[in-house]
Amino acid sequence: MERIYLQALGVWVLLLILAIVNATLRNTLYGPILKNELLAHQISTGTAIVLFLTTMYVFFSRTRAPYTGTDLIIIGILWLALTIAFEFCFGHYILGNPWSRLLHDYNLFAGRLWILVLVTILVGPYVIGRYLLAPC
Repeated sequence: MERIYLQALGVWVLLLILAIVNATLRNTLYGPILKNELLAHQISTGTAIVLFLTTMYVFFSRTRAPYTGTDLIIIGILWLALTIAFEFCFGHYILGNPWSRLLHDYNLFAGRLWILVLVTILVGPYVIGRYLLAPC
């Protein structure tokens, strides 16, 4: 396996930790203060996107492993698949949430913005690696 993919797996674990910390802060700190679960979810979505993009930028700007545009696409797909698998497996089988609750966060018409995090995970590596960090 190429070095960039192994490093990307490690970065995904970091993204997972950041997501758990972000959700914990939402559920224990500002969520109860706001007393508005939807607003807390939306704020948490925004902070997750900022945290993830920042982490991606640092990773791709510091790695010494060579990568191509195809590698960036594969990394985005890998991170997306791992995230969805973790979300549904952990959320359902460990936390005991029903499938309907897990799918609820995908409803943009209800103001649920989680799908924006998934889009960020999918396209973030390519946008950052190809456009933000591309040599001028």
